[in-house]
Amino acid sequence: MELLAAAFSAACAVDHDSSTSESDTRDSAAGHLPGSESSSTPGNGATPEECPALADSPTTLTEALQMIHPIPADSWRNLIEQIGLLYQEYRDKSTLQEIETRRQQDAEIQADDLRSPSSEETPEEEEEEEPEELASPPERRALPQICLLSNPHSRFNLWQDLPEIQSSGVLDILQPEEIKLQEAMFELVTSEASYYKSLNLLVSHFMENERLKKILHPSEAHILFSNVLDVMAVSQRFLLELERRMEENIVISDVCDIVYHYAANHFSVYITYVSNQTYQERTYKQLLQEKAAFRELIAQLELDPKCRGLPLSSFLILPFQRITRLKLLVQNILKRVEERSERECTALDAHKELELVVKACNEGVRKMSRTEQMISIQKKMEFKIKSVPIISHSRWLLKQGELQQMSGPKTSRTLRTKKLFQEIYLFLFNDLLVICRQIPGDKYQVFDSAPRGLLRVEELEDQGQTLANVFILRLLENADDREATYMLKASSQSEMKRWMTSLAPNRRTKFVSFTSRLLDCPQVQCVHPYVAQQPDELTLELADILNILDKTEDGWIFGERLHDQERGWFPSNMTEEILNPKIRSQNLKECFRVHKMDDPQRSQNKDRRKLGSRNRQ
Repeated sequence: MELLAAAFSAACAVDHDSSTSESDTRDSAAGHLPGSESSSTPGNGATPEECPALADSPTTLTEALQMIHPIPADSWRNLIEQIGLLYQEYRDKSTLQEIETRRQQDAEIQADDLRSPSSEETPEEEEEEEPEELASPPERRALPQICLLSNPHSRFNLWQDLPEIQSSGVLDILQPEEIKLQEAMFELVTSEASYYKSLNLLVSHFMENERLKKILHPSEAHILFSNVLDVMAVSQRFLLELERRMEENIVISDVCDIVYHYAANHFSVYITYVSNQTYQERTYKQLLQEKAAFRELIAQLELDPKCRGLPLSSFLILPFQRITRLKLLVQNILKRVEERSERECTALDAHKELELVVKACNEGVRKMSRTEQMISIQKKMEFKIKSVPIISHSRWLLKQGELQQMSGPKTSRTLRTKKLFQEIYLFLFNDLLVICRQIPGDKYQVFDSAPRGLLRVEELEDQGQTLANVFILRLLENADDREATYMLKASSQSEMKRWMTSLAPNRRTKFVSFTSRLLDCPQVQCVHPYVAQQPDELTLELADILNILDKTEDGWIFGERLHDQERGWFPSNMTEEILNPKIRSQNLKECFRVHKMDDPQRSQNKDRRKLGSRNRQ
């Protein structure tokens, strides 16, 4: 992390020097107000927080923007009401656009790199002959990455496409980075409106359907819809607060302070809803299988044009999708706010609170499913050795499966016998390994165990077909309080590596050591969603960016997702590699900025900053 911090600081220093010279040139050419860049690109002059005298100046960008009229309430509410997309559609189109934008950025940078040798040979001639063309590419690249839709029938607009924005002249004042920031904040607001629209449809069209109420027992309805009314009420109040902020000024001052307040004080309703997800899914499947009237009515309701062909299950999962997406939207804002500013501090606070909510949601889901799973495993085990208590509130299953153990003394390894290997079954928990043999009656006879921290693994070099995908597992202290060694064979290379990674998570992998951070390592972005099938796998959402920590020849990748540092295995065909090192470096810098620890300045500002410190009425 220290190496990454050093690289980040050096890169920022370079960015500061280049952006300062570029902004000076733009100021001279366009006649911008002094200090106008202080609220856009980091490094372009002092911010009001860094220089109090600048904040008192009548020519700052902030005061210049105060002269711009606010968006009329009716105009803004009409825009919100006319958003024609359900959240599921909005979310899919947004992430697909994000993937395509990264591809275009990668292609642009690669093209620039190919042109760079010729441009370095005659830089002065190019500047003299085509100064306007050199200035135009940044303007084209200034288009926001969160551009959602180009379909004119979607009734969705970008912030900069709003008639009030177009007619105000504010686009001539703001720098490209500030426009990107405005778009990022605007997306958070409009996506919340789309989300509320979908929640309202879930309640009015499904939950409050009179025929459905008669079919479902009250307990079934409670499990199926949980506290969705509370979630919708919070979303409504949250959206109203965001709307009021939008109505203050056509240039959005901030939204992360509102996000912070709701994440800290109101978003606990999401934890309640998401924690019920395991029982919700089970009840929904049982109702579809056991109640024909329920199955027929739901199919009929889903055919309504209001649902846009979307199933009830896609509406039931909305709250969990929204709370995780909201964290990513705040990350998107955080990447664009000026560094060491009040807006950065507020965004960091909002992001931290959202992380706590998302973590609590994940833990709630896992706790429900883990308890039932541990009880089931305990019932299947018969101990040949001293019994080990399996059920524990702090224990969960990481991986289970069958491997082949080599039998006989070491001298028999080369003998070609049919019984060279025999089947064993492993249950690996977060703190314990249990080694069994499967016996009739779907039971497992336990013959050895060891704490997970006392496991070591070693991969054997390729020794031919018989010993392919073989690794050595050492128990430094087993159930008999002595060291034990097992030679195990997996069914494939990926299965072998997955077992080795789970058994010894801190070992060095092919691309990066788990105990250090490299300044650059292979990266991929998710282009097809993937749902984890086993505990050691990672569920992927569209547009997720991941560092590759290891990969196999048969198509599996072990990666770490940048936005939450979750690790796991996933099929390589669900992703595509990010080839350009500049893009990878930028992703790491943004990741470091989002997850950086509090610095002294932020700690001091946090004590002085209170919600509503902008003295808004």
